[in-house]
Amino acid sequence: MTLSSYLDIKARSRLLMKGSFVVATKSRKTWARCLLNSLSNMPNPNNILKAECYPEATAWQNGTCFKDVDKLGRQEFDMAEPRIRLGMVGGGEGAFIGAVHRIAARLDDRYELVAGALSASPDKAIGSAAAIGLRSDRSYPDFRTMARAEAGRTDAIEAVAIVTPNHMHAPVAAAFLETGVHIICDKPLTTTLGEARRLRDKARTSGLIFAVTYNYSGYPLVRHARSMVQGGELGVIRIVQLEYPQDWLADALEATGQKQADWRTDPARSGSGCVGDIGTHAYQLAHFVTGMMPEEILAETTIFVPGRRVDDNVQILLRYGNGARGALWASQVAPGNDNGLRLRIFGEKGGLDWRQEEPNLLVWSPIGEAPRSIRRGATFMNAAGQRVNRIPAGHPEGYLEAFATIYSEVATAIVASRTASFADPALTFPTIEDGFAGVAMVDAVLRSSAAGGVWTPIES
Repeated sequence: MTLSSYLDIKARSRLLMKGSFVVATKSRKTWARCLLNSLSNMPNPNNILKAECYPEATAWQNGTCFKDVDKLGRQEFDMAEPRIRLGMVGGGEGAFIGAVHRIAARLDDRYELVAGALSASPDKAIGSAAAIGLRSDRSYPDFRTMARAEAGRTDAIEAVAIVTPNHMHAPVAAAFLETGVHIICDKPLTTTLGEARRLRDKARTSGLIFAVTYNYSGYPLVRHARSMVQGGELGVIRIVQLEYPQDWLADALEATGQKQADWRTDPARSGSGCVGDIGTHAYQLAHFVTGMMPEEILAETTIFVPGRRVDDNVQILLRYGNGARGALWASQVAPGNDNGLRLRIFGEKGGLDWRQEEPNLLVWSPIGEAPRSIRRGATFMNAAGQRVNRIPAGHPEGYLEAFATIYSEVATAIVASRTASFADPALTFPTIEDGFAGVAMVDAVLRSSAAGGVWTPIES
């Protein structure tokens, strides 16, 4: 294949042009091509699938060095999977999370956003679509029109990102499940447990992928920590300590008309306050890393800002079936805290400490030994962490990359579903089950607090 042939198909997979030869990698389980100018720029040798020299180069395949790269074979790059056709509901003018989803979907070049109903206002939906370059015939005034129209197209969307206020998650997801579209839904899954139960049942019977973007589970060092727990390095887990303080709602911001504060403090649209907005993130993170789910909780929710209609602070005690105990504090009225998600896990052999605002550092404290700092990208990061690592140590990765990891994991599952093939067994992302668990936790918290703070079982 000539260099021009490679360039002709660059639209179907990523291309980085830097120099003298072409390399195909299996980085993140996708095809990519890189033109590299020196061996010092060669990707991780374990990721190399194929190289073609212009005119000479050394290449690797599965850790083996090849001087004559033609020996690697001539498998065509036509095997590169086309991008997933993505639609979006919500995320238009004035939205925060919609832009984050769009960046995350594009970062690893697995998706192409082709359609959307970006606002509950038809005029805003059309204007928002034009602003991000969606074609006018794929810009819809509402999600029901979009679901019907896309179902009749030969180039219909394969997946939809739902980035609306919480009360719209269930009806939008249900509409697209009925037309055979995979779902990528923001959290919390729904505003009520009944809605969550019905949607979970519908998703289970559909055979479709239903992801929920608990994005903090995408960080490499969170994956590293999870693997440590699974490998028994902490021993039996005894204590799970969680906190997620913010300060952005310490005043009555909603009274100014600020869009995010307005809907997040409206119980009709949010369903709950702090516990659903950020408490569910911390709850899912603990479950993801430890593999444990509390059986019952004792909770107190508080409204500190006068006139506010939803909780802005929550404190929860957790009882696990193996005898472990936990505590979760989430607040949006804690001055001095921007986004202070923190997870600490203590087992019989040692403890782990990870902070979202310093995501490239994990502290491991084996019993009787000095604490150890584990850095993202370091050679001693385990395989689970390395698998979702993008760049070398010393180059920070953060929130957007973690979010993109969720999107890329979902993309791998969607690609496998196209041919009914098996995805990489290491693949993991939050699903409808995690979404349901979050809503069940919120429901139990609200019931416990309303009863004066009593131990309350969580529906599973």
